[in-house]
Amino acid sequence: MARINKISITLCALLFTSLSFTPLSHASEQARSSASQKSHQGKSADRKKKTKTTAKTSTKKKTSTLKQKAPAKSSKLKTSSSKTTASRHAHSSALKTAAVKTVQKCTVHKGHKKCVTEEVKPLTLADAHKGRVQKAQKTAMNKLMNQIGKPYRWGGTSPRTGFDCSGLVYYAYKDLVKFHIPRTANEMYHLRDARSIDRSELESGDLVFFRTRGRGTADHVGVYVGNGKFIQSPRSGQDIQITSLSEDYWIRHYVGARRVMTPKTIR
Repeated sequence: MARINKISITLCALLFTSLSFTPLSHASEQARSSASQKSHQGKSADRKKKTKTTAKTSTKKKTSTLKQKAPAKSSKLKTSSSKTTASRHAHSSALKTAAVKTVQKCTVHKGHKKCVTEEVKPLTLADAHKGRVQKAQKTAMNKLMNQIGKPYRWGGTSPRTGFDCSGLVYYAYKDLVKFHIPRTANEMYHLRDARSIDRSELESGDLVFFRTRGRGTADHVGVYVGNGKFIQSPRSGQDIQITSLSEDYWIRHYVGARRVMTPKTIR
């Protein structure tokens, strides 16, 4: 019995010790796991901080490099623009110098020859157009002036037969302008290709219109020749003549003027 009691006592002691150490082992394992988690969290936080700092430093470096490159680009653009402007100025000056020509004119007086060099500038486009219009005006005026004294002829359009008022205008301009010249004064007045002109702006070659019989807007037409006068073929029984626009009869019946010869309309 004594042995049985000893064995039971030892078994109880072993059970007691095993029960007392198991919670301690569990607690130590939990502590170890929590410590490892804390260390892992600390390491991840440190890594995040490091990545943030590296990102900030990289962005700062990029902005600084961009700022350094920007003035370099602007300086390059400025130098290129200055070069282009200088080349343009040089090209224009070269064209101007090439455009100006010198001509030597010599005169002989009492056996002595005297020569003078003069600069001759070429005609511009506006001058060329103006010259073409003036040439066409001169041609029309010559054709008209050669008909002074010819008889009035209703429906006439040639020097051989004579002219009526619109026939005289048709004869003078039919070969000088690009559009068709109509055969009546009223159609000429409403011509789309002709430009309306104030009386104060009249030039040689402009058409002047009158309403003498109350038929249509205009029933009589002449050609302005300058100095307040116009050439016309008046009526049956009279010859082609130059008349003053300031006469009372023509002032009362005047309705307007049209310009048929412009740089766009002449051939």
